[in-house]
Amino acid sequence: MALGCPIVSHASSMHECLTKIGVIWVMRKWISAAALLLSFTVGAQGDQPVDKSVEKSVDKSVDVSAQKYVKLVLALGQHDSGYVDAYYGPKQWQKDIEALGLSKKQIINKAQHLRMQLPDIKTVKDEMDRLRVHYLKKQLGSLIAHSKALAGIEKLDFDQQSRALYDTQAPHHKLEEFDAALADMAKMLPGEGPLYQRVDKFNRQFEIPKDKLPAIFARAIKECRDRTKVFVKLLENENFDLEYVKDKPWGGYNWYKGNAHSLIQVNTDFPIALSRAVALGCHEGYPGHHAYNALLEDNLVKKRGWVEYSVYPLYSPQSLIAEGSANYGIDMAFPGNEKAEFEKNVLFPMAGIDPALSATYQKYAKLAAKLGYASNEIARSYINGEINKEQAIVLTQKYRMSTRAKAEKSISFVDAYGAYVINYNWGRDMVKAYVEKATSNEERWKRFSRLLSSPRIPSSLNW
Repeated sequence: MALGCPIVSHASSMHECLTKIGVIWVMRKWISAAALLLSFTVGAQGDQPVDKSVEKSVDKSVDVSAQKYVKLVLALGQHDSGYVDAYYGPKQWQKDIEALGLSKKQIINKAQHLRMQLPDIKTVKDEMDRLRVHYLKKQLGSLIAHSKALAGIEKLDFDQQSRALYDTQAPHHKLEEFDAALADMAKMLPGEGPLYQRVDKFNRQFEIPKDKLPAIFARAIKECRDRTKVFVKLLENENFDLEYVKDKPWGGYNWYKGNAHSLIQVNTDFPIALSRAVALGCHEGYPGHHAYNALLEDNLVKKRGWVEYSVYPLYSPQSLIAEGSANYGIDMAFPGNEKAEFEKNVLFPMAGIDPALSATYQKYAKLAAKLGYASNEIARSYINGEINKEQAIVLTQKYRMSTRAKAEKSISFVDAYGAYVINYNWGRDMVKAYVEKATSNEERWKRFSRLLSSPRIPSSLNW
């Protein structure tokens, strides 16, 4: 997005330079920018509709701070087009921010000041209000860190990025720890040539034919939704559009549009394995990103008037919960062997794949899952400058059993998103630990649903 700023003109004889209409336009633009600047310092009354049946926070100052936070996120989005992942607040705020044109340093200063103005969480009695204040402080902290990185003020290594942006640090592993899983995979798929070539040949048996992608994804997403709505009350108006795209560093993406509507995109740069249909259906749809965003909007923005949830900054603690719950949501919707059984009995026949191959594929999938954290270690070494790009690609081929093209795509994701990779595996494990404190399936769903509708982030998961 282009950075906007108000237009200011000066001339000794203004009437010689501007028409009357032009003067009025300039004055309006100047007044609009000045009014917005004032709102950052003294606050403004919210124009977001609120369900009056739910009592708002007793501390009205937090509502004002929340508005300022949203505007700062939008302001930083002017410097990084990928920063604002979703926004469905007042459209006028976007226009005003574009007109104001805050610099990165101005954003940093305002965010630091705003964070200091928030109350001490020890003085906040209500649990949800306490979670809200904690959320705002941590989100502002990540905004400051990303602003400093964009401004060239601060360069963070992998773990520093993780802590500053995502409120946690993923555990460390040595790549040698994954050699045993590679050895088991080599025994399962014996033959000549590098293991990644044998894996690629094996996986070709399970690719979804292109002409069957729409039908299989529609069936998989329906199953994800049907299983989710048994335990989670979905909104009556929730819906999504599904698109197939190319030339993206990711496999799937949910673009939340507000009012319980999403655009889900699936990248078809490479053939899609059958198991990805359910995985993407749950992750991007139910009970993943689509359900998560719709429930947050309904419970926090519409019912409580918490405008801070009308904007989603990608590089923030919220992302770990979003990605972690979306990945763990696959296990919630398909516990035990239910995913494998559904694929075998429903999706395999639809794709024209022999269901008898299911057992072998599940064995492969379990071994491949043991290599998940290898991606973190490769990304950590690459971001920290311990290995170069070529070495990162080669290691990805080995430890993620990827073709050269897929390994290059994986490293392009690291180039684009940095330490964001921890949100998928470490995020899943953190959400899993939170949810599985409950023993029964019904109670686990209650904890999972509560997570989808609350301001919890990594450091407040155990509150």
